[in-house]
Amino acid sequence: MSAKVGVVLSGCGVIDGSEIHEAVSILIALDRRGAQIICIAPNANQTEVANHLTKKPEPHPRNILEESARIARGKIRDIATVEAADLDALVFPGGFGAAKNLSNFAKAGANCTVHPEVQRLVSEMHAAKKPIGLACIAPVLAAKILGKHSPKLTIGTDKNTADAIGSMGGKHVNTDPTGVCVDEVNRLASTACYMNDVGPWTVYQGAEKMVEEVLRMAQAR
Repeated sequence: MSAKVGVVLSGCGVIDGSEIHEAVSILIALDRRGAQIICIAPNANQTEVANHLTKKPEPHPRNILEESARIARGKIRDIATVEAADLDALVFPGGFGAAKNLSNFAKAGANCTVHPEVQRLVSEMHAAKKPIGLACIAPVLAAKILGKHSPKLTIGTDKNTADAIGSMGGKHVNTDPTGVCVDEVNRLASTACYMNDVGPWTVYQGAEKMVEEVLRMAQAR
């Protein structure tokens, strides 16, 4: 039976939501392996909105769930309606939405808080020993939520973010641009993606390896 995998989106676009290349790479990698994909996002307004052409702020609010539906082709659920019992695994693409909408890490760093529904679902998945995959900046979510369990994570080699992960209780592991850090104890797989200055093909390779590890752990339960 194919694995049911939740993909947590945080909007649509790298500056204020999910990084689209990362999200699509993860979706393709999951679909290629026959996983049942359940896209989910919080039903709340984005912390901020950016014009991705000018890189400047926009005054008009946007809803995280509605914007994420662009990537999900409209097939998406409010994260508040999803429980760990509904899933075999959970995956987070990166993009600043993970650090602005799913948490406030972009402003608060290691002193950040996480969206309560994201914290609930990640905690439920961890308690059920179901695997979680995280790309780009998203590993900071696991560091904050699961810090007391000393999770092993990677965001590549960025020292400032790695130090923040350490401050939240995580153990950072440096990896190359397509590398994956696997924490078998906490059932986590993370990869750097666009935390490096790379192109879409490199991003896809890292995302695919991360997905492979997540599905391996899901099947081993």
